[in-house]
Amino acid sequence: MPPRISAGLLMFRLKDGALQVFLAHPGGPLFQKKDDGHWTIPKGEPPQDEALMDTAVREFEEETGIKPHGPYLELGSIRQKGGKLVHAWAFEGDCDESRSICSNTFEMQWPPHSGRFQCFPEVDQARFFSLDEARTKLKDTQWQLVERLVEILERNSKKG
Repeated sequence: MPPRISAGLLMFRLKDGALQVFLAHPGGPLFQKKDDGHWTIPKGEPPQDEALMDTAVREFEEETGIKPHGPYLELGSIRQKGGKLVHAWAFEGDCDESRSICSNTFEMQWPPHSGRFQCFPEVDQARFFSLDEARTKLKDTQWQLVERLVEILERNSKKG
């Protein structure tokens, strides 16, 4: 069986000369009390025949309500602990953090075995973090994506 695949975007900005990355916290009751190590880049699984870049852009907008824009920096892919292969790109952007994000929803039986189904946002919050904060908040395996972004930005700054 082939591994599950996902595609996502890592938005970043420079604020007061420091790099910050935009991370999303999964919504729903299973993540309600989980914080450190559970944040992620906005991402999702592609439907059949959708290009990975198109999936990344669509998922970012669906999960945050923010329309992403290029140019996009390719970050490659990582394999998460569960085996899912995540392809990622980064882009420079900003948003009004005082405004709530607007996420799509999913339905699940809650409480378990109750027969009742409830809707929950896929993402219940998203915001920018400093690199130190992001290191703590982000899923361990996704930290490689931030490291790759830092390397690309450092390389680009030496060229310019």
